[in-house]
Amino acid sequence: MQNINTETFKAKIFDFEKNKEWKFSGDRPCIVDFYADWCGPCKMIAPVLEELSKKYEGKLDVYKINTDQEQELAGAFGIQSIPSLLFIPMAGKPQMAQGALPKETLEKVIADVLAVK
Repeated sequence: MQNINTETFKAKIFDFEKNKEWKFSGDRPCIVDFYADWCGPCKMIAPVLEELSKKYEGKLDVYKINTDQEQELAGAFGIQSIPSLLFIPMAGKPQMAQGALPKETLEKVIADVLAVK
């Protein structure tokens, strides 16, 4: 699991300033967690995401973006509430989910949306 900023996001995931159409830059599917340090539900989901990042190591990347520090990036994705999770498959459009999802739900999304087994 890696904390990233706007510049890293543009390099590793998607350069939203250069591209209007979605074009994923990564080499494996990923989950982007938009969070804030003061957010209770964000703190609840953090250990689950940490566990999943270890379980799927080498198959899936998990990134965290602090919305207080990266307001431009949060705004670019229309983040209204946190935690917000952006699920990015290798092909196709990303999908957004809001709230502290249970581990079982996250694993289903990893299998169904991200096609990671």
